Order: sequence, then C-alpha cells, then structure tokens
Amino acid sequence: MSRTPLIAGNWKMNGTIEESEERVASLLPRIATAEHVDVAVCTPFTALQAVVDSTRGSRLEVYAQNMHHEPSGAFTGEISAPMLTELDVHGVVLGHSERRQLFGETDKALQLKVPAAMEAGLRVILCVGETEDERENGDTERRLRHQVQEGLEKVPAERLGEVVIAYEPVWAIGTGQVATAEQAQDALAFVRALVADRSKEQAELTRILYGGSMKPDNAAELLALPDCDGGLIGGASLDVEQFVSIIEAAPKA
Repeated sequence: MSRTPLIAGNWKMNGTIEESEERVASLLPRIATAEHVDVAVCTPFTALQAVVDSTRGSRLEVYAQNMHHEPSGAFTGEISAPMLTELDVHGVVLGHSERRQLFGETDKALQLKVPAAMEAGLRVILCVGETEDERENGDTERRLRHQVQEGLEKVPAERLGEVVIAYEPVWAIGTGQVATAEQAQDALAFVRALVADRSKEQAELTRILYGGSMKPDNAAELLALPDCDGGLIGGASLDVEQFVSIIEAAPKA
C-alpha cells in the first residue's frame, strides 16, 4: 500500500513573524512541483496566522507545536483546538520529547489531546521515543508500547490511520547522533506493529516518521527504510536549502 511521505519542519522556538514569512517565501517556489511528498512547517504560535496567510493556495501545510485538550477554560498560557482551527491551521504536533522532558507532558495528557485535536478537524503528529538510558537498559520497546498505546487509546480503531506517528529517539535530537538504519527500521516497524495490534488495515495506512537529527546527508538512507514514511525535521528545517534537500530525498512512488 502506497503512503505519501510527509516531511514536516519543526521550527521550535525560532522565528519572528518577519523571519517566518521570509523563510516561507523562500521555501514555497522550491516545493511547488514536489508532488511526491507532503510538506508541513510547525511554527511558533505567534507566527501561525502570518504563515497560514502566506501559504494559502500552496502545497505547504501549517502545524502548531502543542495544544490543550479542553476547548476553553482557566488554563493560563495554553492554546485550544478551536483557537487553532480559527486560524485555518492544518494540524498540531503533540507529545514532542521536549514537551515531555522539559514541561512534564504525560502520556495521560496525550490520551486526551490526540482525540480532541482530531475531533476539531486537526491533523495530528504524535511523537514517541526512548531516552538514552531507556535504550541502554533495553527498555526501548516497553517505552514505545506505553507511549503508542496511551496516545492512541481513545482514538477509534477505524481512524487510527489518520494519526501520523513520529519516532524520535530522544538521544538523537539536536545531538548530531542518528540512529543507525537498522535501529531506526526496528523501531519504526515496532511502532507499526503496535498500531496493527488494534487494526492491521489501519496500520498499513499509518504514516510513521523518523525524527532524530535527519539531515541532507542521511535523509535518503532513512527515508528509504520500509517503514519510514517521512521525517520530523528540527534544526535542518530552519535552513531552506537543507530542508529542500531532505524533501527531494523522499522516494517517489
């Protein structure tokens, strides 16, 4: 079954409105004919409206980097799904390792966030992955099983394939380290098998991304893996030339 690759650039806390508009203006003409791949950028909240407006009518999708599961309420500093859909945002990244590690986001919270985003009409990229200690202690599969099962628990079986899952080995994020092709494929295949435990049909539809220091020089090898359906790109997505090189490395059907 053919799955269209997705290359999503996570800008994290980088980019004023002006900088974001300039980056998008440089990116759009470079991806206009890249019809073999879906492309998204995940921008800071303050730049979402400007980037959405700058990309209307283009192939580039715009994602937020987080959201609260409640539609409104006394949650100072949080952003809700209705606030995102009002801006015509396409989707949202949930459970990024930095949210988990630095801000205490739990699997229980994601169990609520994922279906809330879907019910609002947002596309979801759910991030999962093990720390260096967990990998060294042989706990990679245990950690992935818990994250995937919790994050998807309240998603109806017939909609599982709508959720994009990004496998990001925490020890490889921003460190320059990259999982070997074998390590990456083993983890990606294990994630797909976890989805298949609930629905084999939906598991074949599920796009699973690699998200750990993917760069132009390793993108082709990683994107060619049987269970790799794209990448969640951090630092390299801030450089248009590098980001385009990764997009161009995605296999064509």
